[in-house]
Formats: sequence, structure tokens, C-alpha cells
Amino acid sequence: MTATLVVFDLDGTLIDSARDLAGALNQTLDRLRPGTPALPLEDVRAMIGDGALKLLTRALRAVGLPDPPQDALPVFLECYRARLLEETRLYPGVAEVLEALASRRLAVLTNKPGDLSRAILEGLGVAQRFEWVYGGGDLPAKKPDPVGLHRLLAESGLSPEQAVMVGDSAIDVRTGRAAGVRTIGVRYGFDPEGLRQEPPDVLVDEPRQLVALA
Repeated sequence: MTATLVVFDLDGTLIDSARDLAGALNQTLDRLRPGTPALPLEDVRAMIGDGALKLLTRALRAVGLPDPPQDALPVFLECYRARLLEETRLYPGVAEVLEALASRRLAVLTNKPGDLSRAILEGLGVAQRFEWVYGGGDLPAKKPDPVGLHRLLAESGLSPEQAVMVGDSAIDVRTGRAAGVRTIGVRYGFDPEGLRQEPPDVLVDEPRQLVALA
């Protein structure tokens, strides 16, 4: 079934933001406790997906710092805002996919703060492709709570059968299933193991496959 509404996750699905997130995270840890060893990029990749607070929770635990994650959050957001687009890029093929899907109604639903998400998409030149961009702080709850998908369905006037959720993690699969929406998992993102544990309806290996399957 061809979806009228295609809802994308952001990090690990449309953009590879791991290097900028890792840089901001390690800068935050060093500001909290100077001399804290930096977390390797691959370790940070595995921590991404549930929003900034969960990322900090995992990172602080990994390096053994006792600081409450909520206290570290303002420091992290300051560090991240300063380097938002230093190394963050669209995955190869994503721009072409968005062009090919121009006749559909497109949205982004992410746990990244909404203002940062919109700034990144604007900076990468694709913000105009999306009718909606909802992130952390824009909704009463984050994924996998389906409130974001429910809102998108209500605002678009479409049924769950007319939509698809595209993401790189089990969180996106659970979000889609909770809203009765078909799910597509991308194996090139941050959480391929999560997709193995909670398989979506369809799996793709690279963005260009989405055009035929969404």
C-alpha cells in the first residue's frame, strides 16, 4: 500500500548526527569533570535514540559520573547548539528520496528537541520538504508514546492505514505499532540490533529503497 503520509524519524534515519552529538557529549562530560575520558563514537551511536536526557543518563553511567542527568542537560544543550551542523549530514540518497516523495505529505517525528530538529533541517536545506516537524518539547510525550503520530493523523485528516512510520530503531517500530501505522526500518542507522529484536513490517538497507516501499 502506498502511504499518503510518510513520517520519518530524524537521527539515524534522515541524518547522521553522531559525530556532533558525540562531540557535544564529550565536551559536556569534560565540563562536568575536567579530564573525564572521552566516549568513543561507536559507544555514543549506541546511546542515541531516546532524547537528550536518556543520552546523558547512559553517558554519565558509562563514565561513572554521579551528576543528575537533568542538571547536565543545560550544559549539553549549550554544547550541542554550538556545533549543531559541524559534521551532521543527510545520509546519501535522502535528498533524492525526499524529492521523489514530493507528492506525498511528509513529516518528521523525533525525540530530539523540536527547535534543534527544525534548525538542522533548515541548515541542510530540506526543511521545506516537511509539512510537520515535531520533536521533544512539542508534544505531551515522546516516542514510543503514539501521541505524536496520533496528532499527525488528526491534523492530516488521514487514517492509520494511510500512513507509514520510517525509523532506525525499535522505538520507532513500537511507536508505529501503538498507533496502528505500518512501519519501515532502516538498517543503515544507529540501532540495527533493535530492529532485529523488534522487526518492523519492512526493512531496507539504504534510503533509495524507501521510494518503492513507503
